[in-house]
Formats: sequence, structure tokens, C-alpha cells
Amino acid sequence: MVGGHQWVIRYYPNGRDPSCADFISIYLGLHAGSYIGNHVAAKVKLEFSFVDDVEKQKRIRATETCGFSVQHRSWGFPKFMRRDVLERSAHLKGDCFTIRCDIMVCNTKEDADGTLPDIHEHFDYLLQSKVGADVTFEVSGETFVAHRCVLAARSKVFMAQLFGHMMEATTSTAIQIKDMKPKVFAALLSFIYTDSFPKMDKDKMWLQDLLVAADRYDLQRLKFLCEKQLSEDIDVGSVASTLALADRHHCHGLKEVCFKFIQAQSPECLDKLMMTDGWQCTVTTYPSVLNELVAKLVSNQKKS
Repeated sequence: MVGGHQWVIRYYPNGRDPSCADFISIYLGLHAGSYIGNHVAAKVKLEFSFVDDVEKQKRIRATETCGFSVQHRSWGFPKFMRRDVLERSAHLKGDCFTIRCDIMVCNTKEDADGTLPDIHEHFDYLLQSKVGADVTFEVSGETFVAHRCVLAARSKVFMAQLFGHMMEATTSTAIQIKDMKPKVFAALLSFIYTDSFPKMDKDKMWLQDLLVAADRYDLQRLKFLCEKQLSEDIDVGSVASTLALADRHHCHGLKEVCFKFIQAQSPECLDKLMMTDGWQCTVTTYPSVLNELVAKLVSNQKKS
């Protein structure tokens, strides 16, 4: 029992899954009886070590915080140590070894006003559990259910759709979402409920699609976060499509980053850029962007 919760250590001598079959896996699990209404029970810093490994036991404060919940019942290390290395190590004494787990529970108390912390985790559970869901969306054949009040509270567009004079306000059938991929709509819902940027693969097209969705539903914070991510990962292959996206959705900051990136390129890189399909499409579809870029290049030449 630590921090008001019951914990268990789970040991997998042949690895937790086939990808770590040559290793031993060690995990810390929160006992099922410790879940609070199936919501997040605790945020924890944890560190595993052998009982005689004193140096590693000092690193607990530097470790990342893990959220234990009904969706994440355990956290740990799938490749804690190679099994053959352990068998040859001094940690093994008489065919036995002792594992120490340092646990720092970070949120055992309620806030001063009496409300539970981590409200975004509670809303995420509401989305995942579908309890009380009263509106259905269909996106490219996939169905999503949600809560009208949550969507309306977060988006003026959803407020108009679900509580205005539009057809969606009263229809009992699924609302059709066109021109959007299911995984993008799922990420959009996740942000609406948790106010956290959704986990994603490093896919620029996916990120661009999410920015379009954020603009479509007037989620300005999500739009800003998408802009920021795109600004940090611009290259010759993506700058043209990102520039067109920024112009189309009035992302002035992102647009400036694209212009600065292009102006900083060498003549060789500019030649590669102008040969890409994205650049040809951008200058054809958005000639004003090309005019802006030329004006900036001329201005910079005058200054120099």
C-alpha cells in the first residue's frame, strides 16, 4: 500500500510479449480495487532497480510521470534486462534476485476547492466508456458516439449544429461527417474531451488534416498546436503543401515560418523545391502566395 493505493509488481521471465522474448520484463500494476469509479486513480513516478543497485535508486525524481487508470493498468519496462545477462550477473544469488520499486505518488490529495484533479482524465473516460452518449457521427463508415453538451461547450460550430436551428439539432440518425478521415475525427474528439494534443505517428499529412479539422470546428487552441508542430518539422518536401495550407486557413505564423525557411535555402535546395509536385500545385492554385514570397525576397535584397 503506497499513497492510499494497493500496488503489485508483475514479473515476466520470458518477456511480456514476443518482441522482448530475450529479456525479463518488470511492471508496476495498480490493484483493481484501487480504481476510483474507473477514473484515473494516481499519477506516479516509478523506478525499478535491483536491491543492491544504489545509484539507480537515486533517480526517482528525474523519471517521467505515469498515469494509472482503467485504460493504463500498469507501467514498466518491457526490456528491463537481457535474461542471459541476468543469469551471469552478481544480482543473482542462489537462483534468486530481489527487485526494488521506488514509487512516488504525485496526486493523492484533492485540490483546495474539493474537486478531483486531472479532470481531463475523467472526461477521457466519459468518451471511452460512452456512458450517457447522446449523439452519433458517421465518418467514412466508422461510427463515433459523443455527448452533445461537451461538444457544444468546446466548439461554437458544434453548438450551432447540435443546439441551433440546423437539422442535426433534432435528428436521431447518425450525423454524416464528410471530407474527413476517421482517425482525424477520433483525434478531434480526444482533444475536445481532454484538451491535450492527441498522440500520433509522425505523419505530416495527418497533422495537416487535423489542422483543417480544428479550423472547421473553430478549435483555436488545437489549431495553434497543429501550427506549432508543423512549424517545427518543415523540410523541402513539405514546405510547399504547408505554405498552401497556412494560406488557405489563415495561419499567419505558420506562413511566415514557411517563407523564412524558403528564403534561407541554398540555390540547389530551391531548385529541388521548385521541382516538387507540391510547389507546382501551390503556385498554380495560390498565386498570391508566390507574389508574397517574391515581394519578401525583393525586400530582403534591398535591405542587404
